[in-house]
Amino acid sequence: MSIYKTIGVTPIINAKGPATRLSGGLMRPEVAEAMVQASQHCVDMAELQAAASQQIAWATGAEAGYVASGASACLLLAAAACMAGLDPGRMARLPDTRGMKNEVIMIRSQRNFYDHAIRAAGATIIEVGLPDRYSGAGVRDAEGWEIEDAICDRTAAIFYVADAAAQPPLPVVTAIAKRHKLPVIVDAAAQLPPQFNLKRFIAEGADLVAFSGGKLLGGPQASGILCGRKDLIMSAALQHLDLDIYEDMWDPPKSLIDKKKLKGTPQHGIGRSCKAGKEEIVGLLTALRLFIAEGDATRHARWMALLQDVARELKDAKAAAVSIEGADDTHGIPLLIVQCEGKPDRAARVLKQLIGGKPSIHADPFWRGQNRVVINPVCMAEADASTVGKALRAALGRVS
Repeated sequence: MSIYKTIGVTPIINAKGPATRLSGGLMRPEVAEAMVQASQHCVDMAELQAAASQQIAWATGAEAGYVASGASACLLLAAAACMAGLDPGRMARLPDTRGMKNEVIMIRSQRNFYDHAIRAAGATIIEVGLPDRYSGAGVRDAEGWEIEDAICDRTAAIFYVADAAAQPPLPVVTAIAKRHKLPVIVDAAAQLPPQFNLKRFIAEGADLVAFSGGKLLGGPQASGILCGRKDLIMSAALQHLDLDIYEDMWDPPKSLIDKKKLKGTPQHGIGRSCKAGKEEIVGLLTALRLFIAEGDATRHARWMALLQDVARELKDAKAAAVSIEGADDTHGIPLLIVQCEGKPDRAARVLKQLIGGKPSIHADPFWRGQNRVVINPVCMAEADASTVGKALRAALGRVS
C-alpha cells in the first residue's frame, strides 16, 4: 500500500514540472537510499556542511558551498551574509539593519515574489530601470549606468535573477560591482539544465549563487545550494548552524569556519529556521553527483522518450495540433505542445478535466491563454506517459 494512502492522501501525476505546490519532482532510488543511510547515524552538522562545501565547490567552481532548506532559504542567507559579514553583533540584530549597509539593488524587470527572501533578512530593495520591452512601450530595460547610479554608502549587494532574457547581461553587472567592491547575489533556482550553468554564474563574476535542490537536480524538495565566496559562505553558515555550545568546546572545521576571524561566537542567526537535516544534505549531494554524471544529452533523451509515448496516444486527437518543442535542444527541457482548436478557453477546460480525473493530472497552465496544453516530462515516471496521453486524448474529445 502507498504510504500516502495510509494517511488519506491521493498521489497525482505531475506533468507541469518541479513546482513546489505539486511537491517538486521524483527522486532517483539512489538518492532515497542515501537519505535512508544518512538517517541511521548522527554526525557533527558543521563537519557535514564542510564536506558538502567541498563537493559543491568542485561542482560549481566556487570557493565554497552550503546546503539550506531550499533556494529561497539560500537567498535569505545570502542577503544576511552580505549585510552582517563576519560580525557576530550584526548577525544577532538581523533583521534590524539600523547602522548597517542594508540596501540591495535590483533591476525592476527582475522583481518577483521570491525576492521576499531578501527582504526577510532585513534588506531594502532598491529598484532600477524601466522595462519598456515588457510593457510594449519600447525595447529598453535597465542599463549598467542605472545600476551604478543607485550605488551609495548604504548599498550592501546587487541582486540578479538569472534568466535567458535577463538584461543587462550578468558580466556587465558583476563588472560594476567589482569596481565598487560590492557582492552580487544570483538567483539561479531554476537555471538547470543546462548543466554548464552550475559553473557559469560564478565564472561570470557572481559572489553568491543559489540553486534549487528539489527541481532539476533531483534532490530532496526541501534543499538548496548556496555557492560562492568563502567569507560569505562562512557568514551564511554562522547564521544557519545550531551554535548552542560553549565557546571553548566549539571547534568547527576551519575549511568552513575560521574562528580566528571572529571576535566571538555568534548566537543563533536569522537563518536558523532554514535548517537542512543530514538526510537532505546527503540526498542533495548524491543527486548533484548523479545529475553531473548523467549529462544533458542523456537526460534530454530520457525526457524525449516520455513525450513521444504521450504523443503516440494523441495521433487522432480531436481538433488539436500536437508538437514537441525543444526536440533538438539537448541542453534544454523538451515540451509537448497541444494547440487546441475551437473556443479560446478550450485549453483551460481541458486542464480542469485532467485535474479532475483519476488519476489527477496536472499540466502547466501558463500557456492556457494561448489555448495550449503543455506537458513537461521532468516529474513524470515512465509508467505515467501512456496514462497522460490517454487522459489528454479523452479530455480533448469531451471538450469542444
